[in-house]
Amino acid sequence: MLSTLSARPGLSRRRFVSSLLAGGAALAATPAIEAAAPAIKAIAPKDSLLDELERRACLYFREAADPKTGLVLDRARAQGRETRSIASIAATGFGLSAMCVGAERGYIARQAAKAQVRRTLEQLAKETDHERGFFYHFVDARTGQRRWLSEASSIDTTWLLCGVMHCREFWADDAIKRIATGIIDRVDWNWMAYGSDMLCHGWTPEAGFLPYQWNSYAESLAMYLLAIGANSSPIPASSWDALKRPMRDIDGYLYIDSETPLFVHQYSHAWLDFRGRRDRYANYYRNSQRATEAHRQFCIDLAPKFPWYGPDMWGITASDSRQGYRDWGSQPGQVDGTLVPCAAGGSIAFLPEQCGRVLQTMVDRYGKNVWTRYGFVDAFQPEAEWWSPDVIGIDLGIMLIMAENSRSESVWTAMMATPEVMRGMDAVGLRKL
Repeated sequence: MLSTLSARPGLSRRRFVSSLLAGGAALAATPAIEAAAPAIKAIAPKDSLLDELERRACLYFREAADPKTGLVLDRARAQGRETRSIASIAATGFGLSAMCVGAERGYIARQAAKAQVRRTLEQLAKETDHERGFFYHFVDARTGQRRWLSEASSIDTTWLLCGVMHCREFWADDAIKRIATGIIDRVDWNWMAYGSDMLCHGWTPEAGFLPYQWNSYAESLAMYLLAIGANSSPIPASSWDALKRPMRDIDGYLYIDSETPLFVHQYSHAWLDFRGRRDRYANYYRNSQRATEAHRQFCIDLAPKFPWYGPDMWGITASDSRQGYRDWGSQPGQVDGTLVPCAAGGSIAFLPEQCGRVLQTMVDRYGKNVWTRYGFVDAFQPEAEWWSPDVIGIDLGIMLIMAENSRSESVWTAMMATPEVMRGMDAVGLRKL
């Protein structure tokens, strides 16, 4: 099933195969991960770029949302004028949060943003295909019907739920709150656990549950916290302890990782604020800082082979490439000199100064080749003069939300007030230092 989907053009990232799911036993935090995280600092010289980055991303989530359903396209041409019709349920979650950010920042008229949120929530509640509350990874943007034989995805549903919860907190509207709560409480987390401590990757009508579990450290921290803190059908807190947390050392940077792309260290942090919190294993915010620092150094070390890489020009993660969609990891042999803006952009809430300089350098050096109607193209390889013609919704979305958290912390503030998140964090012992 996974290989069939992987062969299709336009698919979002294909997550862990079994070799990446193997890992060491859960380990206590090391001093490197335990260390207190530095405070986020304002990035005044780059703030205008971040403002424009957010504005253009919000434009994508307006123009790529179907006017009837509100479902957001998985990808689109970077200059607009899109004719494709496949929506991503994860991109739709980012789009819901984008309406909150856009309304608050004034990028989108407040009533227009609210109307799009209402349309989207009503579509999700009444029309979009799902199985026990879990939405299919890819759906027709015009109807909400399942497409590409995709799975009812636990992780992609999580990003949708984060957007739904954000809207429930942000909008002072009884109808939005009621519909959002219904979508959230409909999810049958125990069913997706399938008799195990661990949540399954997904389910299909043709084959049942996929043969992969979220049993090793990944982008799934938020998913487990939502499942454990759920009002309806929660899973036990012991699932958190059952996660494997393998340690990795790159150039002296020690952190929890499973040799995975950088986005793994970004997504849960987009909506949930792990700063100043730890459990008996780690300070996860600091862990993602360390992962970003290690990734930056990994790219700098490749500069002799790819001389455009350097301290202010680095970053790869799952993205488009000249050979199609790739899950770029931290293995030198995998890299072909491609740069992916959402690698640094999605980590800007961890390392504001370093990541901000990368984004500014990309614009300064490559201009309109990389900077388009919706912001950065998904990826580019400057030596080959290859610039992706597309943007991808989740890659724009991670940059939008992390930029907003870096500037105002508003997404974190809204999400940390939700009862599901508070219950989940309390249950697993993620407490303030």
